[in-house]
Amino acid sequence: MNVKAQDVGTSVSAGDIVKYVVAALIAAGGIAVFYLFPQWYAPVRGLIVLVGFAAAVAVMTLTALGRRGREFLSEALFELRKVVWPTRDEALKLTGVVLMVVMIISLTLAAFDFVISFFVKWLLGH
Repeated sequence: MNVKAQDVGTSVSAGDIVKYVVAALIAAGGIAVFYLFPQWYAPVRGLIVLVGFAAAVAVMTLTALGRRGREFLSEALFELRKVVWPTRDEALKLTGVVLMVVMIISLTLAAFDFVISFFVKWLLGH
């Protein structure tokens, strides 16, 4: 775990509430432009919606929740750098093992199904 990790409080300040409202209004404004101006070229309207959502996310990152999200992503990237990825040869061998196990289990289940259905048909007289 990252040494920077700490328990962050969950209190919400008045400033954060204002930022949440502003972010919601920006996102709603982008959606409103999409529906209020149908005569505009559709990709332009879609771009306006995307820009509106990007601006709303940018405003949200300025809140305490946004700071916690940035810290989470930072720590996730830190942990990702510590991952030891398998080599191509290891990945191919593991894939082969998984496929063989799946094949064996599938054949085992098929055999059980065949035997059980045989006995059910025999008991029912078919």
